[in-house]
Amino acid sequence: MSTSPGAAGTRATSAVPVPARQVAALWLVLLAAPVAAAGNAAVLILDDLGRSLGTPAATASWLVTAYALALAVATPLFATLLRRRGTRPVLWLAAACVAAGTALLAVSPWLPLLLAGRAVQAAGGAGLTAIAMNLAGSARRMGAISAGTGILGAVGPLLGERLTETVSWRAALSLLAVTLLAVPAVGRRTAPAPPPPGDRFDARGALLLALLSGGLALLPSRPLPALAVAAVAAALLVSHIRRRPDGYVPAAALRSGRFRGSVLIALTLSGSYFTLLFAVPQLLADRAERPATSVALGQMAAMITGSLLTLGFAAVSARLRPRTVRVVLLAAGTLAAAAAALAHGAVVPLAAVGLAVFAATSANATQSVVAASAVPDRQRPAAIGLFQLAYLLGGALGPALATTLVLR
Repeated sequence: MSTSPGAAGTRATSAVPVPARQVAALWLVLLAAPVAAAGNAAVLILDDLGRSLGTPAATASWLVTAYALALAVATPLFATLLRRRGTRPVLWLAAACVAAGTALLAVSPWLPLLLAGRAVQAAGGAGLTAIAMNLAGSARRMGAISAGTGILGAVGPLLGERLTETVSWRAALSLLAVTLLAVPAVGRRTAPAPPPPGDRFDARGALLLALLSGGLALLPSRPLPALAVAAVAAALLVSHIRRRPDGYVPAAALRSGRFRGSVLIALTLSGSYFTLLFAVPQLLADRAERPATSVALGQMAAMITGSLLTLGFAAVSARLRPRTVRVVLLAAGTLAAAAAALAHGAVVPLAAVGLAVFAATSANATQSVVAASAVPDRQRPAAIGLFQLAYLLGGALGPALATTLVLR
């Protein structure tokens, strides 16, 4: 197909209300990037969380898994709400979720309530990210969002550790509230619009997709029950899509080879990146006996470098063949995983994290445009939501895999 990624990305927003004037990329970055910082803030404080809550670090890591899983499940839901209700009401709903979840995290003394607050907070972050990506409009602006997400994600572990040491771990887990600063500016630049005509909300499709996502995310920690849930949900979802091809999961997206390929790349590279993000600090502590602050600084430098490479790669990707883009991404991800698994010392594993963040965030910037252009106009917000689900599902699988392989 001759459509360039930039043009495809521009048309990908046609199914949502057109903003009154284009939202500046900086506001979109501020709207989406703190989601990564908030998720990564727990990377180096799992021991502190465990001691404070009276649980092992592996149990405390559920605060990370719950955040990532809620982020993944809520993303296609908010994408559907965008298509049905428009940008402005979804923006305020997502902001309310962030505020409510953060407030619960600030006061709750019990792990179950903390998990609930983390999940509500992440759901709001999913909505704000979906809005930012739908308003991006081009591969270059999508690259700016992905690079900003990578950079703030890089700062997240060290910032979380510093906040925990100087204030408390509650402050570290409340970082997502920073995104609320962008909400008024984006709201002012978004024209109100009546909801587009359409059929009723596909609640059954949404529930089945959520069950499938949850089952896949829990595979590393609870293999048998998670596999059973995922298998049953997948079978029911396939049957449901046949009966309702234009529902929550559009059949046109699943029939598209380009869409399936982009989703598979996003899931694979994201899962690899988030596994290394949580595993490498522990590996360095075991292999090289490095202090947490030293590891955080090294990891931050590597991740910022990888994110800046993403910014450049996204800018030139429109001039490359789609196959070339995918080969570069997969080669970088494979090299990162091999280097982290086989190398000793500190430099190479940290470089592997930088390479992994480049592969994952570049896939997010470039393949999301491919996924959006693979379906009819009215289904493009849903396609972006499903693509982001795959990317964020990797974020849920990564900490669970790291816990299984390293933290136990």
